[in-house]
Amino acid sequence: MEKECSAKIIGIARHRIATDGEGVTTLVGFWGCPLRCQYCLNPQSLKEGEQFQTYTPAELYEKVKIDQIYFLATNGGITFGGGEPLLHPNFLREFRELCGPQWNITLETCLNVPLEHLQRANEAVDNYIVDIKEMNPEIYKRYTGKENHRVFENLKWLVENTNPASILVRIPLIPDFNTEEENQKSEAFIRQMGIEKIDRFHYKKEINKTGNS
Repeated sequence: MEKECSAKIIGIARHRIATDGEGVTTLVGFWGCPLRCQYCLNPQSLKEGEQFQTYTPAELYEKVKIDQIYFLATNGGITFGGGEPLLHPNFLREFRELCGPQWNITLETCLNVPLEHLQRANEAVDNYIVDIKEMNPEIYKRYTGKENHRVFENLKWLVENTNPASILVRIPLIPDFNTEEENQKSEAFIRQMGIEKIDRFHYKKEINKTGNS
């Protein structure tokens, strides 16, 4: 018997407007992430213990469908973040089968996952918000503890296999890690790939520093 698909969810935030995609959205945060960023925006996604609740796709759908009227009226839907949603491609596909094509599904992702995860999840996804961190491999590894070759590979695949207009790339200026000039280089590289929607912003030092490397 095939094991039922489930995932650990760290939080569900309803009635978000113009923050995580078009229209009214519900943000669903997955537990677990492949990165160990020095300034982690959601450290609860990395903590062991009772920091999460386990859902099947059907259970999550029953939880969030209460806001369907808002999703349909505003072209909104569900934004999956975390943590890293692409660690759960089967969950995303099953959830899409339940909610149908009417809801917009957006992923907030670091793209640092095996390509086959992205390929399997892609048909369930309408839009991507990609937190690129930094395109310079040395800075990226110092900040996240990981190599970024998968990010390059996956972003290239997305551009070639989806509408580039569905991709928003976020490039942070990270205190003590990169500079404005390096931000500009990252932006130029992303634009050369054919992506026009880019959001450059500043991390604040008040963000929790994890101490991981």
